[in-house]
Amino acid sequence: MKVDFAGQVAIVTGAGGGIGRAVALALSDVGAKVLLVDLARERGIETESQIKARGGTALFVAADVSHATEVQAFVEAACHAWGRIDVFMNNAGWQGEIHSLVDYPVDMFDKVMGINVRGVFLGLKYVLPVMMAQGKGAVVNTASLGAYVATRKLGPYTASKHAVLGLTKTAALEVARKGIRVNAVCPGPVDTDMLREIESAQASGSVLSLREQRAATIPDGRYAEPAEVANLMVYLASDFASHITGQGIQINGGSHA
Repeated sequence: MKVDFAGQVAIVTGAGGGIGRAVALALSDVGAKVLLVDLARERGIETESQIKARGGTALFVAADVSHATEVQAFVEAACHAWGRIDVFMNNAGWQGEIHSLVDYPVDMFDKVMGINVRGVFLGLKYVLPVMMAQGKGAVVNTASLGAYVATRKLGPYTASKHAVLGLTKTAALEVARKGIRVNAVCPGPVDTDMLREIESAQASGSVLSLREQRAATIPDGRYAEPAEVANLMVYLASDFASHITGQGIQINGGSHA
């Protein structure tokens, strides 16, 4: 089975690192032109440089996905550069701070929801019309195992990922007859900077000890690598997944089985 995205255009949000960088590289490696979006300019430019060093085509645009005008701007940038959008990896997200619900700062709750829910909504709102005009496209939203199960002191993040799954299902139903598929990936623990930040905030002792304890509870005994999640995302965006839409696909080494 060969995945080929030659001639296709992809947008990846949160492309400055972790899963976003991994899926941007993976898409480029199979031929896609990739518009990279991130609020962290240096990290986004580094992803762009890595793609170009591998012979790929990429363009970085700095944007805050929670601002409608900035989302519109990066959608327009992709269309201006390459004339279409075939794949949208609606990936940008943030874990927020680690607090119980009663202690959670209201402004921090709003920020988590702004990035993780409003950002996904705005991406769908402005990318889907381009795909509808083409009569074809694939969207992969990044949710989480947190779309199904809760974690203490990550209430807003958990709520936001439940919302991402709801938006995924709704969008899929609305565009299923228009040649567009919308799915979500729902990873368990992934070895990224974001997870390391969460573990540092949660650990009462050694972070390494906490990580080892958590990995031991996963049936296959380890965290996912960003590239493994990226491979699933690329598959879901490919024609090999042509009859899959409206789904939250878990990737977690057997957790929640």
